Amino acid sequence: MLTINLKNAKAAFSNLVDGAIRGEFVTITRHGKPVAALVSVEAAEIARKAMARRRSGLIAYLRTFPGGEFERNRAPSRDVEL
Repeated sequence: MLTINLKNAKAAFSNLVDGAIRGEFVTITRHGKPVAALVSVEAAEIARKAMARRRSGLIAYLRTFPGGEFERNRAPSRDVEL
């Protein structure tokens, strides 16, 4: 993985894009801190799909167990109204 500062990335942008097309990853820094990454469209799609995966919640998980039909207890949880 190549790391390059923003000023040099601007000057060599075309070459960096060519590298991304070939599958290289480029980290762009500003003031010494990583702020962006240049990757191929394929790599970006893989990352986007991985981040979009939704995990089921606790209730959906519990419903997968036998006898997972739960009813909500509508009774007040305290004797005093706040």
